[in-house]
Amino acid sequence: MDDLSQRVLDYIAGKDNKPVTLKGLAKRLNIGPDEYGDFRSLVKSMIKSNQIDLAKDKTLAKPDTAPTKGTVVGIFRRNAKGFGFVKPKGGSGERSEQIFIPANAGRDASSGDEVLVKIAKRGKGPRNNPEGRVIQVISRASGLFVGTYFERNGNGMVKIDGTTFNDPIDVGDPGAKGAIPGDKVAIEMVSYPTAFRAGEGVITEVLGPRGQPGVDTLAIIRALGIPDSFDEETLEEAREIAREFDDDDVKGRLDLTKTLTITIDPASARDFDDAVTLTRDEKGFWSLGVHIADVSHFVRNGSHLDRTARKRGTSVYLPDRVIPMLPEIISNSLASLQAGHLRYTVTAQMEFAPDGVRTGSSFARSAIRVDHRFAYEQVMPLIQNPDEPAEGVRPEIRTMLNDMYKLAMILRKRRFARGALELNMPEVEVDLNTEGKVSGAHLAHHDESHEIIEEFMLAANEAVASHLTAKGVAFLRRTHSDPEPRKLKEFAEFARSLGIVIENPQSRFDLQKVLAASADAPEAYAVHFGLLRSLKQAIYSPEPEGHFALAIEEYCHFTSPIRRYPDLQVHRQLCSLLAGNKPRSDMEELMVLAEHCTKTERRAEIAEREVIKVKLLTFLSTKVGEKFHAVLVGVEDFGFFARLVELPAEGLVHVTSLANDFYYLENETHTLVGRSSGKRYRLGDRIEVIIARVDIDRRELDLIPADNPQAEVPEQGPRPTMRRPSEARLDRPARGNETRRGFRSKPREEPKGNAKPKRKPKRKKR
Repeated sequence: MDDLSQRVLDYIAGKDNKPVTLKGLAKRLNIGPDEYGDFRSLVKSMIKSNQIDLAKDKTLAKPDTAPTKGTVVGIFRRNAKGFGFVKPKGGSGERSEQIFIPANAGRDASSGDEVLVKIAKRGKGPRNNPEGRVIQVISRASGLFVGTYFERNGNGMVKIDGTTFNDPIDVGDPGAKGAIPGDKVAIEMVSYPTAFRAGEGVITEVLGPRGQPGVDTLAIIRALGIPDSFDEETLEEAREIAREFDDDDVKGRLDLTKTLTITIDPASARDFDDAVTLTRDEKGFWSLGVHIADVSHFVRNGSHLDRTARKRGTSVYLPDRVIPMLPEIISNSLASLQAGHLRYTVTAQMEFAPDGVRTGSSFARSAIRVDHRFAYEQVMPLIQNPDEPAEGVRPEIRTMLNDMYKLAMILRKRRFARGALELNMPEVEVDLNTEGKVSGAHLAHHDESHEIIEEFMLAANEAVASHLTAKGVAFLRRTHSDPEPRKLKEFAEFARSLGIVIENPQSRFDLQKVLAASADAPEAYAVHFGLLRSLKQAIYSPEPEGHFALAIEEYCHFTSPIRRYPDLQVHRQLCSLLAGNKPRSDMEELMVLAEHCTKTERRAEIAEREVIKVKLLTFLSTKVGEKFHAVLVGVEDFGFFARLVELPAEGLVHVTSLANDFYYLENETHTLVGRSSGKRYRLGDRIEVIIARVDIDRRELDLIPADNPQAEVPEQGPRPTMRRPSEARLDRPARGNETRRGFRSKPREEPKGNAKPKRKPKRKKR
């Protein structure tokens, strides 16, 4: 949503604002004569999408969406088959409480829309879900969609990517905007499709030929509404700051430029948020300095830069590009802690006893000069081979590296001793050649060098949160609520079916044992994924709810202000305290900001996951007919999901492609069993599969067992998908772009199929 749309909604929704005419609203929002035409068109589109009510007297007001008896407000998700489900706002999100919406009762609601639903029947939908009908679309998730352009009967048509719309959208005159059949295009929806009417749209941008490197990424960026360019006012403000910056001026700052300081980052990193320093006295006490880029010095509250950063919420890290939260002149230069340059920082200085207990902390606006930049890959060889010479690494730096490793392992051991959880869910990294095409993919390597930085960043985050809490300051916390006991009980039953007994599923320590016991087992991925789906999502919130997975009561994000807006907000609160001022503590404003930042974070995660998925599918489309090793990571009654070993992609083996036998699901053991042959496909099994079909636009990969190459491949079109988790997330306490997700299917949103055909009952002989 653009700034003007938000200003309109903010005014209309204001508590003391009365209904106003279109011209009256324009006057109150200072809309000039030259802007009035576009403003009127915008308001009309908002009325059409039910964001604003137009009364009989031509006044504008907020729609009456308060749920009454028998109605519910929630988020709608439409299945490709036409029907959908609504997840009530404020609910647990359980499938059993979601409201089933038949295909002819969804009006023109699209996936992600906020809707008002009238409950029609109780417990009559699939799996005994309540059944209802959409009576109003309160707000649209998006009016912009991306798809592939083609022509039919003299009309331009667009097949929307994904499975939200099963039928193409009519975009009018052929060749609009210079579109050529096969191009990827962005369209704005004029009339959303319903069960009784086809949809209509208009092309707003031609992205490029389908399959051309970079077009796939751009399509996902547009579909998710991620801003990928900066307006001129923001850029000019950044340039002006750069012109005024004096890197010799340390006035008013703690001068740490003579203190030995290093950074440890990915080899490909372009911006550097954090640097670290460590000393140890003769009694074994540690002094750890975590120095974070002082972005708040450059990005003043209320400036163009600030409004832009707030709107974006986070940087977006994609395989072939980065969409920064701030212009590169700030993110990659002035604020970035580049080696050899004087840089402004906010320092968290922490003191630890020899056993890792924090004994004190202090904070200051500082200035540093990084002495050495390390890539992760360089660190562990230096620590593990102390006698081998290291060119360009001074002895004192090497000594500090070894001390850092010792302290990090002490802190890590203490963290797990208090019940912290760590899931082994490796990130997928896509390999691109010089032309931007996929040449392969692999699981990201993670070793103790990552853990050094993770533990230090976590310690700084916790220290800052504890300090702000002690001072009575409201701030954006990073919270992770305790999971529901019922969800953990279900996970315990799942683990038991795999032979892993959990005595008390609500105990962090029992969950730790499960993760450790399954770490090297074939079903490790399924177990860790099963626990992930049992946990709630980590979110931003000003409420002190603690962090379940990290086993911390006070926690926030402080260490990545270049790429995360919540960190910048925390910096401002901390720096206000350091200046002797009482920071603003508007809880209502913080709640709104927390919700916004959580949404932009989710959007960035979805973008990364979708781009990786599309690029892997594009690569696999050249491998149809080839064999791969795979591991079963999910078993359902309609088939099983297998994760390829050589390329970390996930596909479906449908029951119809199995050997000539009838298979049924043995729920207790998560196994598909052949009735005649007795052949079993069990969670965690390793098999060989053949790439049978790839549908990039629908994000689908179909596999068949290599021992049954004559198997039929399911036809294109709607097909069942595995029940996947909500976007539950365990925070890895380091950088904003290091907790990534692999290639997974969408949550299943249609009724379960039944692999076992129903037999007609035999008639009794009379």
